[in-house]
Amino acid sequence: MKEMRQSRRVFLKRAAGSGVAWLAVPGVVTAAVLGSNSPNSRIGVGFIGTGRQAYHANLLPFLVAPETQVVAVCDVDRWRMEQARKRVEDHYAVTQPGYRGCAVTGDFRELLARADVDAVVISTPDHWHAVMAVAAARAGKHIALEKPISLSIRQGRAIADAARQQGVIFRTDTEVRTSKEFRQLRQIVRTGRIGKVRRVVAGVPDEQPPVSVQPEMPVPEELDYEGWLGPAAWAPYTEQRVHARANLRVRPGWMIIPDYCEGMICNWGAHLIDIVQWTLGTEGTGPVRIEGKGEYHPAGGLSGVLGSFAVQYAYASGVTLDYRMAGRPFVRFEGTSGWVEAEWWKGLRGSTPELIAEPIVGDGLTARQVNEKLDFIDSIKANRPTLIPAEAGHRTNSLCQLGLIAIQLGRSLAWDPTAELFQGDEDANRALDRPLRAPWRTDELR
Repeated sequence: MKEMRQSRRVFLKRAAGSGVAWLAVPGVVTAAVLGSNSPNSRIGVGFIGTGRQAYHANLLPFLVAPETQVVAVCDVDRWRMEQARKRVEDHYAVTQPGYRGCAVTGDFRELLARADVDAVVISTPDHWHAVMAVAAARAGKHIALEKPISLSIRQGRAIADAARQQGVIFRTDTEVRTSKEFRQLRQIVRTGRIGKVRRVVAGVPDEQPPVSVQPEMPVPEELDYEGWLGPAAWAPYTEQRVHARANLRVRPGWMIIPDYCEGMICNWGAHLIDIVQWTLGTEGTGPVRIEGKGEYHPAGGLSGVLGSFAVQYAYASGVTLDYRMAGRPFVRFEGTSGWVEAEWWKGLRGSTPELIAEPIVGDGLTARQVNEKLDFIDSIKANRPTLIPAEAGHRTNSLCQLGLIAIQLGRSLAWDPTAELFQGDEDANRALDRPLRAPWRTDELR
């Protein structure tokens, strides 16, 4: 353990450098929008993080899309990287005679430095999202970033600003807006069928049970554990801190450890709160007052996220939002003329049968936008914003993090969504860097 801590200090000192060394991408040559240097003039795509989500959900659509070519994969776990490489090469060996192979690297900066990479799909643990997304934007790469996009409000602002300043296409990677029931919910509300919206209720599934403290274990030979920790605080390796070895199906343990993830309030909140913001038309702003209560996993264990929570938000329009852990994923809008609710995968309910029976004529989306990966590809080709650009992803995640801060401080908070500052509460403003207990260096994002 002593040797690991010493090497960690050397690693962080080398990485920190001038404060932006995490983001240094030497020798970058940015490819053209349509990837003129890519095979067959396709959009060259690189995958950063090749775990469960990347392998089972994110990789295949880019393999089969005629406009894209997966050219490189990156992971600090060599076994996982090899599974992704093999899947890519097995696919192209059949579809592309003379295919030369997929590049691999354990360092995301090497992938970003490749001229044949036009776009990246980032599917790493959450604590790496901000550093990698800002670095990708500065390298001129288009970005599809897994939700939730950041671990703090200021990290999210850094991502949104970098994407805008560098002019890259950005997609907050959640399929929630392509879900039929949520598109129908939005149309019912926005066409005035429930009258003027007064109250919204959003619920997310329950968190997985707490995990007690785990014994330290030898680091697997295939894992660059220092690279996995990255900007997070040093901690001894144990399998449940990271992910199961040689297994791409088990939910990883890091998802309930605050150093790497903020739990269901942000993880599932990135889905459901996005529908609230999208439907209300508040994608570029947020509430003006927040208060909440919650209970964390017991102190002293390996896990430490919220095991339960209930947060109340008030918007300047007078609309209120009640957001809570409810055991199921749903959004409910209540108006002056009725209510309508959508539960993911289970359809719609309404205050009257007629409310949801009337056919919906269009939903404002094209057929390809109904697939989130094709939305990203089409947006790159057309040089237009995606269905969930960086600002929308940041604002949605901000609501979840505002709830975390209110719970942690135990009081009602006044929020200025334009300045993105709390009014008259310096303790709360200090939490904008990190609402939970893990340390974070914001100068790495400047």
